[in-house]
Amino acid sequence: MLVEDPVRRSRRAQLSIVLVAAVGLLLAGLQAVALWQGFEGPLTSLWKDFAGTPKSMTVPWAGLVLALVGLRVRDRFVAAGAAIGIDLIGAGARLLAGDPPTVGNGPVWVLAGITVLALWRWSGLRRRTALHAVALGALLILATKVGDVWLHVTILAHPGVLDEYVMLADHALGDPSWVLGRVVDALGPVVYAVLHWVYIELPLAAIVVAVWQLRRVVSSGRWPGHYLVRTFLVLGLAGPVVYLIFPVVGPMFAFGADGNGLQVGNYWPQFVPPIDRSPGVLPFDQVTPRNCMPSMHTAWALAVFLHTRRGMDGSPAPRWLRWGGTFWLCATLTATLGFGYHYGVDLVAGAVLCLAVESALRDPERGYGWFRWRLVLFSAAVLLTLLLAYRFLAVPMAEYPVFAGTAILALLAAVAAAFHATWFAAPKSIVPEPAIPEPAR
Repeated sequence: MLVEDPVRRSRRAQLSIVLVAAVGLLLAGLQAVALWQGFEGPLTSLWKDFAGTPKSMTVPWAGLVLALVGLRVRDRFVAAGAAIGIDLIGAGARLLAGDPPTVGNGPVWVLAGITVLALWRWSGLRRRTALHAVALGALLILATKVGDVWLHVTILAHPGVLDEYVMLADHALGDPSWVLGRVVDALGPVVYAVLHWVYIELPLAAIVVAVWQLRRVVSSGRWPGHYLVRTFLVLGLAGPVVYLIFPVVGPMFAFGADGNGLQVGNYWPQFVPPIDRSPGVLPFDQVTPRNCMPSMHTAWALAVFLHTRRGMDGSPAPRWLRWGGTFWLCATLTATLGFGYHYGVDLVAGAVLCLAVESALRDPERGYGWFRWRLVLFSAAVLLTLLLAYRFLAVPMAEYPVFAGTAILALLAAVAAAFHATWFAAPKSIVPEPAIPEPAR
């Protein structure tokens, strides 16, 4: 019988305590900033999920679905039924009060209930697996709360934006946001609606992939060394830091009609602005987040695509999953550009960031030798090079677009080729580890 090392279990428990404390301090700090500046903080938003009107209807349910992978089949049905019942009661009460029938309280209540039940009644492997899954679901919900507050922080940190520089650098790629903006307009409202749904429901795609990856954790007794949720969470920590270094609002705001009177002009998407050889910091409003560089939607959609290529054992993923990941990536890239939310160079930076983070986390069973870190360092160096070029070489990039565009795409291709050679070129062969049976009481 295979028994877990007590020392390893103790270290994992200590790490869990440290992580819980760090998350608590982060939430408390952001809540203090929110109260100081007069907007809704993460703890306030979380309380509304419990006792008020949830800010999102899909995120709490996505968190619960992710948590259900750690429960036994019977427990899954009980938990899902309880969440549905609570939401039906809440929606009915809101309808009687004349309010919209919003849902989302039920999953949050059930997540809390599973935590209490696992700590109080369950033991051994059953409790550890359940708590692990609940922690993932809770982190998904908390990450959205932190992200909402962080967008306000980007506004407070930078009253001005660097869109004039990024727009010039984007000439090197042929101004793809302007091109796809006109294409999306020409395709009509149906295509627009589909792209908009794909764009806002990116967490749904991530949950589908994560559930498929984690579908055997209860029966096997083991969690895979790496899965999509880990990449999503690390990207959510690393990417928004760049917002504070490189504040950008996007073409539909800085060069379109949604700029609240502070835009350079109403150019997007019909007219490409003329080259301004004296770009500067553009003063902007206190409403629009500075969240374009890098494109996190691109990074997350690319992560979804990568995790739909293979199963945990290295075998090809099902065809429906591979096609779904490809569709979600292509539709997300089209939406980010076609809606005017991002410039093309934002997408390149987001893709490089994703490959760097994924390289740091992927296949931990292969170890952390130089083969891994040279790829991570190379990707990070390319990302830093791109950011510096966008900021300080924007005018030359606009004047010599063929050379600059070729250089940008060559750097992206080099990172992608190195990533593929390291993680996908050779077939992955992993011997499945035996399950850890439930210890006898």
